[in-house]
Amino acid sequence: MFLGRHLHTVDVKGRMAIPAKFRVPLGARVVVTRGVDRCLSLYPMPAWERLADQVAALSIGDADARAFKRLVFGEAADVDLDGQGRVLLPPELRGYAGIEREVVVVGVHGSIELWSPERWAEVNAAVDADAVDLAGRLSALI
Repeated sequence: MFLGRHLHTVDVKGRMAIPAKFRVPLGARVVVTRGVDRCLSLYPMPAWERLADQVAALSIGDADARAFKRLVFGEAADVDLDGQGRVLLPPELRGYAGIEREVVVVGVHGSIELWSPERWAEVNAAVDADAVDLAGRLSALI
């Protein structure tokens, strides 16, 4: 399980160190892809395989399903953690998420999100401002 928020840096080669407490549950091989909120999503292989199966099962006859498949699979990259616990973030994905030198690493239970600090601040402020209403809208689902 991935919990918490960490600030890390991306080196000149586009590598980012995975927080130490995330390395064992993440495993040696991961998938990084576009997140739906202009962040990147990093999945351990078992979680990626479950998500990939669900997305692949969406109807090709539905335009939204086809678009979502392209979002999830089209820019996905299978990456390995190196000996120092770093992953290479492809330049196209870093550009999509606006990640340059710093990256906010957020544990979201079964996966990890990678955010530019600016975008994270915007999203976090919006959630803070709407927290009571958000909790109320979701209370029936919990």
